[in-house]
Amino acid sequence: MTFSQPSGWRRSAYALALAAALSGCASTPAANPRDPFEKFNRAMFSFNDAVDRAALKPAATAYKNVLPQFVQTGVNNFFGNLADIWTGANNLLQGKGKDGTSDLARVALNSTVGLLGFVDVASGAGLQKHNEDFGQTLGAWGVPAGPYVMLPIFGPSTVRDTVVLPIDLEADPWNHKEPIRWRNTGIVLRAVDERASILDASNLMEEAALDRYEFIRDGFLQRRDSKIYDTDKLRARRKDKPAPDEDAPPPNYEEEDKAAAPADAAAKDAAAPAAAPAPAADAKPAAEAKPAADAPAVPAPVPAPAAQPQAPPTGPAQQDPAPKQPDTNSAPSTQK
Repeated sequence: MTFSQPSGWRRSAYALALAAALSGCASTPAANPRDPFEKFNRAMFSFNDAVDRAALKPAATAYKNVLPQFVQTGVNNFFGNLADIWTGANNLLQGKGKDGTSDLARVALNSTVGLLGFVDVASGAGLQKHNEDFGQTLGAWGVPAGPYVMLPIFGPSTVRDTVVLPIDLEADPWNHKEPIRWRNTGIVLRAVDERASILDASNLMEEAALDRYEFIRDGFLQRRDSKIYDTDKLRARRKDKPAPDEDAPPPNYEEEDKAAAPADAAAKDAAAPAAAPAPAADAKPAAEAKPAADAPAVPAPVPAPAAQPQAPPTGPAQQDPAPKQPDTNSAPSTQK
């Protein structure tokens, strides 16, 4: 039986190690309690690093420089589509029915519309890709991971994941491909493609004068726990509400108030009564009413003086004669 490296293990380890190296963090020389076999693991790490430098890295460099990008993408999509079958089964075993159904739908869509998986149509359709294995399933069921183990060729692992590794390999559809020469060719091609995908990250990490073994170990363990307990999904749910943009200018409340003023005035005019209500029967006169606190004081009206009574006329009532018009034709009279 031919063994192949599980997809994504070395990629996650290198990516997290690079992130730690770029952040400037340094590991303490104290022994890690999760790595009791550190002496053996360091020996296996040196062996894997020698194989990588002698064979895998040169092949990955040539693969990346010679083949067009669309060919590399097609190869990665093809083997990723095969991995989605076992990923979906493990999601269902973990009780994550939505993710498991999505994974199987990805396989159906990419295997048909995506030309046997060479084109990732499912991601464009909104079906997110996951990466699950039986070790994660046991971890979700409560089986402890156990100590850290560095496996020859396969890379970082744990005791729990190492025990169930044959199950993961048996569940890989490509390991049942016939004839054997096609199977072995595909296994080598997949390993070179995965190494090429992390080539830039590993080059940056190698340039840093740091303990690469500790970075890969710590990064792998953190990433493994994160995938088992789905801490990435929990963190994503907490960030459903987008955070405010730090570069955005502060809100201008004065402008907002000016813009809202006409609307508020129109609402007040619409709510105002058409005519003032009639005063009640027992209401006080306007002069005696207490003015409102916010209204200006209005002086009370001055009553008009009472009319003086006139004596009744003693003689017969006479009408006022009409005003006499002067006679311009008659001469003025003279007195003797």
